[in-house]
Amino acid sequence: MQETAQVSYVQGDATTPVGKGVKIIAHVCNDLGGWGKGFVLALSRRWPEPEAAFRRWHRERARNDFGLGAVQFVQVEPYLWVANMVGQRGIRTGSKGVPVRYEAIDAALDKLGAKAAELGASVHMPRIGCGLAGGKWARVEPLIAERLVARGVPVTVYDHAG
Repeated sequence: MQETAQVSYVQGDATTPVGKGVKIIAHVCNDLGGWGKGFVLALSRRWPEPEAAFRRWHRERARNDFGLGAVQFVQVEPYLWVANMVGQRGIRTGSKGVPVRYEAIDAALDKLGAKAAELGASVHMPRIGCGLAGGKWARVEPLIAERLVARGVPVTVYDHAG
């Protein structure tokens, strides 16, 4: 019997996810290959692999699926993965608005949901797309509900204390 999944909100650090079993830490990256501000710094302090893999994925983009809506899964510990989700165009808010691309986050969350279901994993994240990407949580949360929770994937969202 599959219990109903939901989004849980906790104070804490998404790089130290709580709970048992296989976990995926999900976050949003830009489509320029940049990795140097925001949540990625916390990831890089814990594991070098997600940044190295992301930079390689971007560098070799002519031969792979790198682009808006794509996801790269990087295993960092036996039961822990990091999902590099390309969900923002560029890195600055400018004449074209904020960098977040909701349709790309939606597509990435769909792939994340499939992977989480395959691994029997829970998903852990900061408020993706809402920091440097400039997105609104009111737009992102329904995508999480549709792509992850509706598939029975438990999601924990971390708000950094203070």
